[in-house]
Amino acid sequence: MLREKKMLIVGNLADDLSRSTIIIATGYQGLLAKQMAELRNDLAKAGIEYRVVKNTLLYRAAEQVDKQQLMKIIEGPVALAFGYDDVVNAAKALNGYIKSTTLPLQIKGGLLGDRILAPEEVISLADLPPKEILISKLIRQLKAPVGNLHNILGFPLQGLLNVLQSRAQMTSESQRR
Repeated sequence: MLREKKMLIVGNLADDLSRSTIIIATGYQGLLAKQMAELRNDLAKAGIEYRVVKNTLLYRAAEQVDKQQLMKIIEGPVALAFGYDDVVNAAKALNGYIKSTTLPLQIKGGLLGDRILAPEEVISLADLPPKEILISKLIRQLKAPVGNLHNILGFPLQGLLNVLQSRAQMTSESQRR
């Protein structure tokens, strides 16, 4: 029975590892059960699953889904935050919770796709502006060269128009005299 239970846990963990877009490893030592439940609830509101895992079971699950590089950041007791959609959202939610409380929770690192993130990189991910703002900045950057080209090509035509209007105005004034 115990072996079957472990196999089920490994299967569920492997499924979570394969579905997640970002995995953030944290040390949770020093947290009370009440604080852990509060943390889980806050992260669940943001669509992030947070759970404590046994390292040996995590090793097996990581091998099943070919994410062995995750083991580089796993050392000692660890809890994982699984983000399934926006990678920045998971980092923001976890880092925001750490900043808003005085809990002894530390980020050990993360896995973004196949890339290992250092704790500083996870925190800098959390400091990124929202996705909508980044997209609007990108669009503005893409529009700038087109606008500049329009101004450059339109300037000589505008100059020609001004010269012709001045000439027409001078001609009409001279005809009135």
